[in-house]
Parts: sequence; C-alpha cells; structure tokens
Amino acid sequence: GAAVAGGVGTVVGAMVGGLIMAVMSNGMQLMGIDQSTQSVVKGLVLLLAVAFDIYNKRRVGATR
Repeated sequence: GAAVAGGVGTVVGAMVGGLIMAVMSNGMQLMGIDQSTQSVVKGLVLLLAVAFDIYNKRRVGATR
C-alpha cells in the first residue's frame, strides 16, 4: 500500500491490502454478518492499519 504521511507505496502492497479486505469481506458475508456491521469492522481495520503505520514511522524516527 501507500504510507499515510507520504512515502513510497508499492503495487504489491496495494494488492495485498485489497486481497486482505476482500477475504475479510467474503468471510464476514459467509458468516452471515449484516452489512452495517461489516462496514464498521472494515473501518476499524483500516483505522488500526493507519495507527500502526504512524506508530512505526514515529518509532523508526525516534531511533535515528
């Protein structure tokens, strides 16, 4: 994927991110989870991914 605060993204990273979201959506659909709950879960996963990216950027910046 691409970094939130700038940087370089890769096609492979974007494809992996899309694949993860698709598998997660398909799994929740097969489990019978309603659409609104699926949207909330996908939003939370995206927020966690952004928070993790920001945390890693700050941690790497602090060690330099």
